[in-house]
Amino acid sequence: MSALAAIDIGTNSVRLLVTDEAGRELERLMRMTRLGQGVDQSGQLAPEAIARTVAVLADYASRMQAHGVSRVRAVATSAARDASNGAEFFDAAESALGVRPELLSGEAEARWSFYGATLGLPRSQGPFLVIDLGGGSTEFVLGTEAPEAAVSLQMGCVRMTERHLHGDPPTAEELRACEQDVRRALAEARAQIDVGKARTVVGLAGTVTALSAMQLGLTHYDAARTHHSQLSAAQVATLCARLASANVAERRGLLVEPARAEVIVGGALVLSAIMSEWGIAELRVSERDILDGLAASLR
Repeated sequence: MSALAAIDIGTNSVRLLVTDEAGRELERLMRMTRLGQGVDQSGQLAPEAIARTVAVLADYASRMQAHGVSRVRAVATSAARDASNGAEFFDAAESALGVRPELLSGEAEARWSFYGATLGLPRSQGPFLVIDLGGGSTEFVLGTEAPEAAVSLQMGCVRMTERHLHGDPPTAEELRACEQDVRRALAEARAQIDVGKARTVVGLAGTVTALSAMQLGLTHYDAARTHHSQLSAAQVATLCARLASANVAERRGLLVEPARAEVIVGGALVLSAIMSEWGIAELRVSERDILDGLAASLR
């Protein structure tokens, strides 16, 4: 039986999912390459960020070959959308992978995230509000069987960190400016998506799973523990405050993925503001996301 592969090239990380044709997971990997380094200010992908990302893609190509992958779908999201030199990255990525990544719009990213996040959830728990908190953008999708409304906002853990959080730890003024920025974006988006319709809120991506692992007191990453765990608004606010009061070195000791230490405060602030601004008391954490949606599309 041949294998299938999905690759998500995000602002902060590059992830690979390999499955067989029945959908059984063979390998799932994540590497942080920070492709979106400086994009919010410069409008361009940095040469060193491209090099880091392409090196990981070359490694993924070797792993796919070892699995006998016959079909692959690779996508790039927020950082690549925003960069004026995106073609340079796509050329290098195609050379490393053997296939050219697709550039997903914010709405397409939201749609595939919804399909992945709701796989295996009873439709009776819908409508679902899926929150995909990435490095450069955050997608919100509402629906039950399929997306009915979606919006993509230019706020994520990397973008908010680079835009506002320069102190180590960040100052009260920086934290306040970041939160205000997020709340302004949320106020504009609320007209596009009726959050009150949601019966179940599902949160996904690295910030959400990192906060779940921290809340659970994990000392090593365990997706089986974080998947479908619950995070309350009060817990997120407490975790956010704890991380924001620590410097980068201290945050590395608090996280099961220390490489997230530089951007986790920006992400936690975004999630806390979303839950507060939109009155979300609790969300369900999902380890299934855009990768799972893309892999399913290959089947």
